[in-house]
Parts: sequence; C-alpha cells; structure tokens
Amino acid sequence: MKHSLDKSHYYYAMSKDNEAALTVAMGDTVEIETYDCFQGQITSAETVLDALDWDQINPATGPIHVEGIKAGDVLKVTIDDIALDSSGVMLTGPGLGIMGESLEHMEAKMFDVDTAGGRVSFNGLELPLNPMIGVIGVAPENIPVNNGTPERHGGNMDSKKITTGAELYLPVFHDGALFGLGDVHAKMGDGEISVSGLEIGAKITVTLDKAANLSTQHPVVIDQDGIHMMVSDKSLDTAVEASVKQMIALLHPYTGLTLSEMTMLMSLVGETQINQVVDPLKTARFFVPRHVLEHFNISFN
Repeated sequence: MKHSLDKSHYYYAMSKDNEAALTVAMGDTVEIETYDCFQGQITSAETVLDALDWDQINPATGPIHVEGIKAGDVLKVTIDDIALDSSGVMLTGPGLGIMGESLEHMEAKMFDVDTAGGRVSFNGLELPLNPMIGVIGVAPENIPVNNGTPERHGGNMDSKKITTGAELYLPVFHDGALFGLGDVHAKMGDGEISVSGLEIGAKITVTLDKAANLSTQHPVVIDQDGIHMMVSDKSLDTAVEASVKQMIALLHPYTGLTLSEMTMLMSLVGETQINQVVDPLKTARFFVPRHVLEHFNISFN
C-alpha cells in the first residue's frame, strides 16, 4: 500500500515517547515530505543569520509506526526515490565545522538546483548532484537523541550512501520502530566539513519492511557497489575501528574462513571511509565490495 506524510508532522529528537504520525504495514511504501535542515528559516543570503533559531534545526518528518516490527528486529528501509526541491542553501561561520576557528562571520549561500539536469552551479563551477538523506532513523533504545546526533538508531549519519536505490538496515529498539527522516542534501562530499551540505527540502519515497536475515546493532547500507557498516562515536578513531569489527562480525560466519584469514581479506578489499566529522558524534563507515559478497554467496534479501 502507498501512503504519504507531509512535512507538518515533524520532530527534533528521536524518541520512544514520540506519538506516531502514521501507521503502516510491513512492505508498505511512504512518500515523505521534508523541510530543509533549517526548517525554511533561510530565504536569502541576506537573512539575518544571528536571528536563526538553532532549536529549529534538523526536523525529521514522522515518526512512522510499522505494524509487526518488534524490538530486536531490524528494519529494512529501501530508498525508492528522492525528489528535490528547486532551491537550496548552505551555511557556515564561526564555531561551525572544521574551519570554524578561522571564519569571522556567518555566511549563507543560496542555490538554484537543476533537478532535471542533475547539476548545480557554484560561482560558475558546474557540479553534479548527489542527492542523499542526512537524518534517518528509528527511536533510540533509551533517552531521546536530538536529530543532530547520530547513534546506533541512525540519526544524523550524513552519509552520501543513503540515496536512491540503497537499502538501509536499522536495529529496532521499540515495537513499531518509530521511523523518520529529514535533512536532505542535494550535494555533499564525505566529511560535510563546513557543517552543512547543500541543504534542501524534498519528497522521499521509501519502502519499510522487516529484514529477513540480517542482524546488526549498527546501521548497515547495501547498494549496487557493496555493503557499508556505519558506526558513530565521539572519537573518529573508535568509530573506524568499531565499523571494521562490526563488519567482520556480520560477514565472517558466511565465509568459512578463519578469523585470521578474514582479517587479511578485509585488509585487502575493505575500505575505511568517513560519513561526517562535524556532528557531536562522528560517523565512520567500512565498505566491502559486492564481488566479495557474491564470491561467498552472501545475500541478505
């Protein structure tokens, strides 16, 4: 069944106490409308940025209760489509991102986005779009987590791998999952070093289901290239190490290899990568290409 949820149903923290805005069955598809991460507060480069309400940041649309999903399950989220709005915004300034100590004033930049051509111009430099979802997740296990922070439940992972055609697997901590998303970017590179991508409103179509045979305690993305394990931590070093260990724990039982052999294989084919380094917790991902999964007949469908 196909549903729709407009952006008037938004919230700023993922929590088991949030009231569901929509209830769907496993296997249903939902078109979800979102604000940009600033909730439309920035309308031009002349917007008075000092008056920006930082409590109205990263609204997620939802939450959505998925009937039949129980605590301990894994929610499978298929990203069917990302339809971008026609204009977006970026922001940076003192105290924000990697260069925050070097910047003297807040600055916003507006963009017209060529959704048909899949491009955007940065001062005359033509750049291809890579639409992606920054905030996406379920209710966390314990206390609420604001949408600016990533964790095991998902949240603000800011991964360019969470895009059309990808499958996202999220551990579920409460019955119904209470799924939501927002913070769409028209374009962003790994790291999100300025503290924003090209922030934009969108309509995202997803299919929500129970994972048949994938068990994980951290978000996992499977796409046409392979499989990605995502781990967030205050320390990027810790996130990187944990993403490697979690990936090995997921794949090793299917290979018939010794742990030493598996470790050597991952050193040959695996890649440590970064989602973002500017949120309260930083997010690393470990990638294993699809041909490795195919060799060992590993499939989670």
